[in-house]
Amino acid sequence: MIGRRGLLLGAAATAGLALLPALAEAAPLAKVKALGVLRVAVYKDNRPWSWTEAGKVHGIDADLARAIADKLGVRVDLAEIAADESVDDDLRNAVWKGGLLGFMPADLMLHIPFDRTFASRNDQVAIIAPYYRESFQFACMPGALDCEAPPTQWRGKRLAAELDSIPDFYLIGAFGGILAKDVTHYMSGAEAVAAVTGGKADAVLASRAQIEAGLSAAGGRPLDRRKMPLPAFTSPGWDIGMAVKENSRTLGDAVEEIMAAMATSGELKAIFAAHGVTYAPALAA
Repeated sequence: MIGRRGLLLGAAATAGLALLPALAEAAPLAKVKALGVLRVAVYKDNRPWSWTEAGKVHGIDADLARAIADKLGVRVDLAEIAADESVDDDLRNAVWKGGLLGFMPADLMLHIPFDRTFASRNDQVAIIAPYYRESFQFACMPGALDCEAPPTQWRGKRLAAELDSIPDFYLIGAFGGILAKDVTHYMSGAEAVAAVTGGKADAVLASRAQIEAGLSAAGGRPLDRRKMPLPAFTSPGWDIGMAVKENSRTLGDAVEEIMAAMATSGELKAIFAAHGVTYAPALAA
């Protein structure tokens, strides 16, 4: 399928070189600068990446969006979007089409899987600027259980996980479901981590960013973190990137340059550290 960007370029070639300056002037980056605002979509209730508190959007992704807009010389318009059935749906609603409830498409969306297979089936967008390598971790309250033990030995312990997540499916389904009755489900990974730091659970399986940010929010309360891989756990980690419309490559190129400079200068690492998370470069970066 030929994308809209391809059709526009084809039309310009057909009409002759005289149209090329006009096409360049209409480029999305030029439009963003002309309007003086960069609209950025971030996920709602997604600690430590983006959440609203006291009327302001906080989090790593929110701070990244503000930094990118500042370096482009425009103001930022942060638009929170609730996660749909799939990230494919989120891209449609937030980037290239708009939501059914009148959500206006954003110029840029953060926290998108940077994956070749995923990108190939979402040809209406360009997935760019991988900026973090995420992974899952198992963390335990010291003395509550042995983090390095085979999971079958955790039977009878209070285990926490986000509802309908990969950690949830692993804990309730692995080893013949022997741990299913011991798992308490929470609405987010951040809430699952808070259950452990708050003494309501003995251990949690969540993302590394959620665990580190949760420990920071709890005043640095120590948790043991498993070093050995979990048996039969199939997620080795994933890269997180951003998305622009397929016909917004000029904006995408500018954002990639900004992110590369922030990684080199240490600014990216500092944004993560401000939320208690250790910056881990994406493998694809």
